[in-house]
Amino acid sequence: MQTDKSTPSWLSYVQLLDSALPIGGFSHSFGLETFVQLGVIQKPEQLQEYIDTMLKQSWAPVDALAVKAVYQYVPPQDWLSLWKVDQMQHVQRSAIETREGVLKMGRRLNQLAQAIHPELPWEPLQEAIRTKRCFGTHPLIHGWISYHLQVPLDMAAEGYLYTCTMTSINSGLRLMSIGQTEGQRLLAQLLPVIARSWQEVRHLDPLEDGYANIPSAEIAMMRHESLYSRLFMS
Repeated sequence: MQTDKSTPSWLSYVQLLDSALPIGGFSHSFGLETFVQLGVIQKPEQLQEYIDTMLKQSWAPVDALAVKAVYQYVPPQDWLSLWKVDQMQHVQRSAIETREGVLKMGRRLNQLAQAIHPELPWEPLQEAIRTKRCFGTHPLIHGWISYHLQVPLDMAAEGYLYTCTMTSINSGLRLMSIGQTEGQRLLAQLLPVIARSWQEVRHLDPLEDGYANIPSAEIAMMRHESLYSRLFMS
């Protein structure tokens, strides 16, 4: 039986939020491994505090604004502004491992989503990536897919922040003495933080107002490549 994809189901979006989605998120801790090895993060409450800070000071005011940029610039076909947001965010990531990690996840999501949803309008994005007018990082690709699946902006932005949160929790499960039940408890406690973090930056202009304030985390990301032993790529 042929499936009608003319009106996307909300389940199509839920599929993108699966922590098992094969885009490489399991390979990256984005500096968390450094904190654990240094003894800075050892307990569940410390991991929760770390994720809380990343949500409020980096993922929402930077990455989630790239998701918003798709919703803001695709309708008028303001491609120059949309590609500029992606370019700025990419070059402003201080640690090379982090830059490469976010880019790799974006490219893998791009390839996977095209295979799953070939009916979506991919050409403007693919042409921009081919001609190097944009990099195609993870938040931009997430926003592009969400927009064309007719997902509301708030759901798309919070969904992206959910994936960031789950990536960190899953990294913590592998790095620390935390069980699956504790991980789910952490996620439940962080869900309201995801919503608040997005609402606090929802009004910001993606081109002008994005900001990050995580100096210790950025240093940890930079130090990761020189750790004596590593479980993660970043």
